[in-house]
Amino acid sequence: MAIRGIDANFGPYHADTFFNDIHKTLKSDFIMANPPFNLSNWGQDKLKDDVRWKYGTPPAGNANYAWIQHMIHHLAPNGKIGLVLANGALSSQSSGEGEIRKNIIEDDLVEGIVALPTQLFYSVTIPVTLWFITKNKKQKGKTLFIDARKMGYMVDRKHRDFTEGLQEDGTLGDIDLLAKTFEDFQNGVLEEKKGFTSIATIEDIAKQDYILTPGRYVGIEEQEDDGEPFEEKMTRLTSELSDMFKKSHELEEEIRKKLGAIGYEV
Repeated sequence: MAIRGIDANFGPYHADTFFNDIHKTLKSDFIMANPPFNLSNWGQDKLKDDVRWKYGTPPAGNANYAWIQHMIHHLAPNGKIGLVLANGALSSQSSGEGEIRKNIIEDDLVEGIVALPTQLFYSVTIPVTLWFITKNKKQKGKTLFIDARKMGYMVDRKHRDFTEGLQEDGTLGDIDLLAKTFEDFQNGVLEEKKGFTSIATIEDIAKQDYILTPGRYVGIEEQEDDGEPFEEKMTRLTSELSDMFKKSHELEEEIRKKLGAIGYEV
């Protein structure tokens, strides 16, 4: 916050979020967080009956749902949370995590889930997910799922980034498209796009065992019909495959000869 020049009240001294919550009465309108992924040995044994565990006691081996519930506890009546989590939190059933997730969903708090591509962070290459948790949602009983795993562009071999603003071809940048998609959903005007977006009810999510993986809801992107009749396409493809098989046999025989010439039999 200091680097960004943003003034904030962090309290009179450094403290531990779980064990020494120096903002116990704080109720926030907005919370943004990138908590440590899958943090183990976070001290659950000392916080068994904590008031923050409204939806269930988080497991000792993973703090993901401790972070989520800590934030929900500090949320104002119309507050919103945006956080980044490892993908495992979407579907984990171990040590009661599935039940906690179910209770949070049934309380109508999950407004949106966005699956992101790999290599967006400098420190980790794994794909992650954005969670949007909201009290008093505009679209009651509904959750927006976005599969953004194909979005972005490679800045270099190791790092991916999202485009922003109006692009040269007149389309919206990645960040703007995601923001508009979310706003359209909130305003009730979003048209779902197979392979990219889906609006699910709590009942829909219940049928999926309360798993929040976007791919389960958005489906597979529709492919444009190229106009080639199926029979003609299969005839062409099988002919091409036959040519490839023939070529591969020729290459195999050539390799055998080369190896035999230097004393190696295959």
